[in-house]
Amino acid sequence: MDFVWTNTVIMILAFIGLYWLLSKYAFGPLMSVMEKRRELIQEQITTAEQNRTQAEQLLSEQRQQLDQARKDAYEIIEQSKTTSTKQATEIINTAKAEATRLKEEATKDIESEKNKAIASLRGEVGELSVKIASKIIEKQVDSKSQEQLVNQYLKEVGGRP
Repeated sequence: MDFVWTNTVIMILAFIGLYWLLSKYAFGPLMSVMEKRRELIQEQITTAEQNRTQAEQLLSEQRQQLDQARKDAYEIIEQSKTTSTKQATEIINTAKAEATRLKEEATKDIESEKNKAIASLRGEVGELSVKIASKIIEKQVDSKSQEQLVNQYLKEVGGRP
């Protein structure tokens, strides 16, 4: 085979022509699309980084709010415990005071009823004594009949409610 210079020159000229056409009509738009794609990817990376930073800030804020809510809840619980303890103490003290008052009133009522009963009993004893004395004066009797008379009146007194 012989080496043909003309075929080689034509192929080189065809390659140069094809390269020139490709660079003028294909490589420019292709490079432009590639550059736009690179810029889009860079923007997405930047946006993702910003979103991550915002998410970290929000997470930090939420943790702080959660901690504050826990502190507030603990304070409310402690305040409720203190209030309930105070109220329980007040209720107990009020109940004790009321019980003491009722006991004193009951004691006064008992004492009053006792005094009334004693006064009533004294009246009845006095009345019976007068009746016995009047019966004795009506009858001048010996000691045996006097004893029977006293026993009779004691039975009458014992039968009364």
